Amino acid sequence: MTFENHVAIISRRYHIYRCHVTDSVSPPVRRITRGSLARFAYQSDATSSSKAKNATTPQVTDIEDAVSDDAATNTTTTTTLKRKRTVVPPSTTKRSSSRSVVVKKEEEGEETQVEEKKAAATPNRRDRKPARKTIDPDTNTTTVAPPSDWEEMYDLVKAMRLTGPARDAAVDTMGCERLALPTASPKDQRLHTLVALMLSSQTKDTTNAVAMRRLQTELPPHSPGAPVGLNLENLLAVDPAKLNELIWAVGFHNNKTKYIKQAAEILRDRWQGDIPDTIDGLTSLPGVGPKMAHLCLSSAWGRTEGIGVDVHVHRITNLWGWQKSKNPEETRLSLQSWLPRDRWREINWLLVGFGQKVCLPVGRRCGECELGLRGLCKAAERAKVIQGRKVREETAALKVERVKTEGGDDDELVIKEEYIKREEGEVGSVDMVINEPKEEDGSAGGISPKSSPPAKHRRTRRS
Repeated sequence: MTFENHVAIISRRYHIYRCHVTDSVSPPVRRITRGSLARFAYQSDATSSSKAKNATTPQVTDIEDAVSDDAATNTTTTTTLKRKRTVVPPSTTKRSSSRSVVVKKEEEGEETQVEEKKAAATPNRRDRKPARKTIDPDTNTTTVAPPSDWEEMYDLVKAMRLTGPARDAAVDTMGCERLALPTASPKDQRLHTLVALMLSSQTKDTTNAVAMRRLQTELPPHSPGAPVGLNLENLLAVDPAKLNELIWAVGFHNNKTKYIKQAAEILRDRWQGDIPDTIDGLTSLPGVGPKMAHLCLSSAWGRTEGIGVDVHVHRITNLWGWQKSKNPEETRLSLQSWLPRDRWREINWLLVGFGQKVCLPVGRRCGECELGLRGLCKAAERAKVIQGRKVREETAALKVERVKTEGGDDDELVIKEEYIKREEGEVGSVDMVINEPKEEDGSAGGISPKSSPPAKHRRTRRS
């Protein structure tokens, strides 16, 4: 078929269609195309204009109804090729920050109290601020405000160090201030503390304690008949190779061998064989920094003039957000600017043990830390905290107590079971007694295996 014949057929069909429309004759069945369906786009009902104002979605005309209406009225429908989008109302289940206003009217007078509360999707977090400088407008003096909630955090960490998961750390028994030999003279004890601090750099407390014990028991005497052990005379006389062999387990033992030999000569020439009693004098020794100097002055001489900041103190206080410092020296200056002076010596012992047992450099135990469970630590791992709270809620602590009976000398063994609920802050306890008497039917009594707190039963244990 040629193009001209095709055009003629289309023109003839169009002419027939026009004649049928004008003569009120139903049009022949045509093939439905995308263009022909465009006139059935979503349109609002013109007749119900009053209802359309209150309706949230426009009225939708069905295709079959539209075809029948057009055929009945013999009218053409004005179509638009632009598709209209329906407006979907917001879901009612989604939380919104709507405000609920509570108005309380008093009987006397017309005073009203309006309280607005916002319902947020997530719980409100505490506003945590690090140590910051503040200026008093009256006196124009600059002071340093402490971090938020620092006292509560300090007390919780201290409780964990004494009786909690951070107790019995390595620093408690093998810290540098505890490695001095009790049988040595006070001068030699001060030297032991200094050498222990020099060896402790980049070394664990357990390894440092072993190296110190070897020096105290195996360091050769400086002359025949002299005592063996760690003192200034033996340090001056020992061969560097022998000294290096005794301390080979510590980190950087080659450099520390040189530092100890040089420091021994300085103590002999400038300090009359004793260690310096000032920060400047201690830091003048090779291998001794500000941290070692402040710790040595506190332990050896009993004077605290600064905070000994090691890697644990620097790391943990930055995790808490107490300050933003780049090195331990900046941390020391920041802590000394606001921390009370009576806690300068204690904070090193506190945070070193806390970092060894709970807040480890790798694999922190946030699920056992009170700071994480109470939402005080900004760096706590959320998954570990959630798991720790679940475990704590489901844990029941059992205590066995031996109490006297009312009858006299006989006593009974009582199990006290405490159900801990951290979210409610309540602790429920139930007293029970084991070895209950047999019932009349021959069944033996005992602790009920039910999940609820068992009933109270008593039996007197005969002596």
